[in-house]
Amino acid sequence: MTDSSSDKRIEHFEKHTHTEPEFLEKDNQKSKIVLVGNPNVGKSLIFNELSGMNVEVSNYPGTTVEITKGTYLTYEVYDTPGVYGVSSFNDEEKVARDIILHADLIINVVDGVHLERDLFLTQQLIDMGKKIVVLVNFMDEVNKHQIEIDFQRLSHFLGVDVIPITAVDKTGFDRLDEAIVNTREGTQREETHSVLHSMLKMVGSQAEALLILEGDEFVAKKHGVQPGNRRDEIYIERRNRVNYIISQIIRDVSVKKRFSELFSRWTIRPSTGIPIFIFALYIAYLFVGKFVAQDVVNFTEKQIGQALWEPWIRGLVTDIIPSTSWWNTILVGDFGIITMTTTYLFFLLLPLVIAFFTALALMEDSGYLPRLATMVDATLNKIGLNGRAVIPLILGFGCVTSATITTRLLGSEREKTIANALLQFAIPCSAQIAVIAALLAGAGFFPMIVYIVTIFSVLIAIGTILNRVLKGESAPLLLDLPPMRMPRINNVVRKTVFRSYNFMKEAAGWFFVGALGVGIAQITGALTFITKLLTPLTTHWLQLPAEAATAFVMGIVRRDFGAAGLYHLSLTPMQITVALITITLFVPCIASLMVMMKERGLKEGFIVWIGTWIVAFGIGGVVSHIVQ
Repeated sequence: MTDSSSDKRIEHFEKHTHTEPEFLEKDNQKSKIVLVGNPNVGKSLIFNELSGMNVEVSNYPGTTVEITKGTYLTYEVYDTPGVYGVSSFNDEEKVARDIILHADLIINVVDGVHLERDLFLTQQLIDMGKKIVVLVNFMDEVNKHQIEIDFQRLSHFLGVDVIPITAVDKTGFDRLDEAIVNTREGTQREETHSVLHSMLKMVGSQAEALLILEGDEFVAKKHGVQPGNRRDEIYIERRNRVNYIISQIIRDVSVKKRFSELFSRWTIRPSTGIPIFIFALYIAYLFVGKFVAQDVVNFTEKQIGQALWEPWIRGLVTDIIPSTSWWNTILVGDFGIITMTTTYLFFLLLPLVIAFFTALALMEDSGYLPRLATMVDATLNKIGLNGRAVIPLILGFGCVTSATITTRLLGSEREKTIANALLQFAIPCSAQIAVIAALLAGAGFFPMIVYIVTIFSVLIAIGTILNRVLKGESAPLLLDLPPMRMPRINNVVRKTVFRSYNFMKEAAGWFFVGALGVGIAQITGALTFITKLLTPLTTHWLQLPAEAATAFVMGIVRRDFGAAGLYHLSLTPMQITVALITITLFVPCIASLMVMMKERGLKEGFIVWIGTWIVAFGIGGVVSHIVQ
């Protein structure tokens, strides 16, 4: 993403933060219930209970942060991103801030095991003058840890209702209606209210007055005033108040020495954490990259999609539209929007998406995901990423398409751009790796070293260049470490189904557009033209046989098609190295391209796509002339 596009995106975002976002204007007659809480406190489970299946998922204007909206009785219900405070440090916090400012009622979900952490946000919401109710989740964990909480005193100190629940088994959900009806403003310290009084005269909103005093530049600009400089003072006072409340409501804590606690310490200690880290990634690779991406997809795509579905639908369409017709080619040809697109969507992409979201949900629910990110944070900082980026980068070796989906986990547009570029440029998927390993095994040790060093150097170079060129800084890794626990199957299944459904719903249109484009290129002869155009470049610059040009063209459709196309060519060991370097750095396949366009936008997707052509043939040619 260029600097100019980054500036435009920031301008676009500011435009929407200075006026009420369109999706909040759809029905201003309905009161808005907003679910607010730290990451991983169970807000989504409560949202699903309130809204049922009447859900709308969309990107917040100017960002790739997803906002989930539903309806409950006469209310609009919004599920905000998990945040540790209402501020403007990253996209998630900016989005949460904007929606909270427009909330009529707030359901604040907190983790009963981590009240000392979560009540900081609760106290900030109270200081904003919002009507709230507090739901204390994970009561099963609270009981397991033998933590005794005086909920009556907690309610007294906060000045709002406090309701204990266990979201995974819906314990306490029968009190949700009561919670909504009883939302009210909490108890605010007199000193805080006095400080806000002068600012209130200028902005007319206690919530915005507080954010301006805390130094929020976006809100201050909206009202044409200077941001305050009292953030540290307010935060320290708020933290002291929370610490006092905790000392008064936690009556007895008996923490047992459990294996999960010991294992938790192991995961973040380098001497034991690195082996655990490697093992966890290997398990993720075996499940997503090998079992699903190779074994499951090989069956669903070839046996169901290509062997059963495509011949049947092709015969059905051909009975109506002659095979010589260009309509027949568009609909059911080799790249048909009914044949190839359906096969890609349901028999290739769907298993990968389900596998990824299952793996992600397991790591989230177990508490390992934040520990995994913590382990590699310092290393990834050097190429402009933080520890969360390890997830898409590793999963890319299984399938770049599914890994591209995971870049939405990253905290800023800058990091998403860097991670996306690394995935598309320098990480081979599992289908390619199988062919690459077979060819390099026959080529010898030196060609293998040349290949590995070249690809790794390109990855580091791209990350370093983008880190210096793109404006801004990567978001710091701000994660809490929840307790390690066995994942709950119901929770994992619910998250997987919900996320997979929404992704497939959003991605389907892109695949039909891509297939239509390839089909038109086939009809018009553009694919043949590209093959002929690449032949001189392939033979003279890369010093490979002319047939290799066909392999590169097939790589546009599927990466493994391109790699497999090289397998049957008669190549010298160093030609094998050059060919594999080029095909690894070559353009993402249609599936990856469509997902990338959907996630990052047409402009950035097109820049990356063109860039891969230049880098692949540029680096491949340089290596060819050095080693041959």
